[in-house]
Amino acid sequence: MSICSDRWIRRMAMEHGMIVPFVEEQVREGGISYGLSSFGYDIRVGDEYKVFTDVYSVVVDPKNFDPRSFVDIKADHCIIPPHSFALAATMEYFRIPADTLVVCVGKSTYA
Repeated sequence: MSICSDRWIRRMAMEHGMIVPFVEEQVREGGISYGLSSFGYDIRVGDEYKVFTDVYSVVVDPKNFDPRSFVDIKADHCIIPPHSFALAATMEYFRIPADTLVVCVGKSTYA
């Protein structure tokens, strides 16, 4: 399969519920865009974050993370401390077909 177009994304979202909620066009509110564009689909970050931070100086084992390495945050924004990173839940739910590969690229208007 080749790279899927915005028409394919629209059809899959409308007919098969691939993206819920689905925004059919690019929306820009206050400079942050989301929705379908010719470059793909821009998602929105929700209000749940998991911030990785080294406050307790624990050993980082990628196969067995120490729960003290993470801070769970539920808020409308998240400040990421230096030398840390954050995982965020999206406002959209995705049902990606098994034969489809999705590339998710971090994008920040404020970065």
